[in-house]
Amino acid sequence: MTDTPSTADSATEQPTPRRNPKPEVTTIGGRELKPATLMMGHGFDPALSEGSLKSPVFLTSTFAFESAAAGKRHFEGITGQRPGGADGLVYSRFNGPNQEILEDRLAIWDGAEEALSFSSGMTAIAILMLAACKAGDVIVHSGPLYAASEGFVAKTMAKYGVTYIDFPAGASAEKLDEVMKAAKAKAEEQGGEVPLIYLESPGNPTNALVDIEAVKVARDAHFDPDRCPIAIDNTFLGPLWQRPLEHGADLVVYSLTKYVGGHSDLVAGSVAGPKRFIDAIRALRNTMGGIADPNTAWMLCRSLETVELRMQRAGENAARVCEFLKQHPKVDGLGYLGMIEDERQKDIYDRHCLGAGSTFSLFLKGGEEECFRFLDNLKVAKLAVSLGGTETLASHPASMTHLSVAHGRRQELGITDSLVRISIGIEDADDLIADFEQALEAV
Repeated sequence: MTDTPSTADSATEQPTPRRNPKPEVTTIGGRELKPATLMMGHGFDPALSEGSLKSPVFLTSTFAFESAAAGKRHFEGITGQRPGGADGLVYSRFNGPNQEILEDRLAIWDGAEEALSFSSGMTAIAILMLAACKAGDVIVHSGPLYAASEGFVAKTMAKYGVTYIDFPAGASAEKLDEVMKAAKAKAEEQGGEVPLIYLESPGNPTNALVDIEAVKVARDAHFDPDRCPIAIDNTFLGPLWQRPLEHGADLVVYSLTKYVGGHSDLVAGSVAGPKRFIDAIRALRNTMGGIADPNTAWMLCRSLETVELRMQRAGENAARVCEFLKQHPKVDGLGYLGMIEDERQKDIYDRHCLGAGSTFSLFLKGGEEECFRFLDNLKVAKLAVSLGGTETLASHPASMTHLSVAHGRRQELGITDSLVRISIGIEDADDLIADFEQALEAV
């Protein structure tokens, strides 16, 4: 992040130097550097840390001001009395060197103006929604959502007088227009507005895609875009295989625990987008806490250096594994983006996605008993929830991650007892195929 000095409190007072006051190198000979290159050093100047090639972990709760006037200026930014936020480092509930380096690099991947880091994906989602809504408001969201996200909207936000209207992931333009009209009418009846449209695409765990462009058209026809942002959970495909801000979304949400962290050894989340929306989310994060801790931020910067390589390898493995699975007599179907049969979903994929990802739903012939036998007999793949790690993971959403969703709602969303969610890792593809083959023999 390059500093823009603010007006000092006196003629001699200078803004606090940031961790990297030198202009960032983002182009060479007119060529714009790619994210994979910028991940190696963007946002960090070794000269400010004893020449350390990699940033240290800054373990401190607070930061020393160079003057009382500087401290006052920082808190004017933190409290919103002056736009732009703090000029420098203040207190670790607000900001810190490791978190700011991470946030700079996260913004690069999605082409966002700014990004914020959080202690978990659900912390990011919760603070985003709380910052957007007030009593009487209506959230419009796609379905399915991650069970905790859906529960937060339906149960927790309801305690504060916020209701919702949802629509299926593959909804047509006509259906979206109908939903927006209904949401507007409901909000007016409740004395509120529609302050947020929240999407998850692909949906967890079915891989159902949302037409972001069509949602934007419907939103713009009924609401002020500056008062009703479109936020999207891009965890399943981001940051490599889908760039939602290019298709009409305003805010991109991640569980950084998944592909970005990528080693199943941390929990974190993020929100990225334009400053006009990020500022309100940052203000609530400053009050509530929930920022990623320095060590986790440092680990995520490490992981961002290899995220492209890991996701490419996992995607290649998934394509090979799914080629095997689709031919197997005990497999009833695959929710894999590389093998879409539905015309509407294929159209969305062709317009929005840059790759099929490595997480998919496997439908076995039978139900829970058959799925459990398959899961219990895996040798290489691990029976665990989560996704996007270096190792292959498999789970049963209906009895695990989405157990809290009512049975009827699960059936409506396609989360059946025959569905196994698989996240392919970076192991040898032939070994994975052999593992799935022997596990299917037990079904």
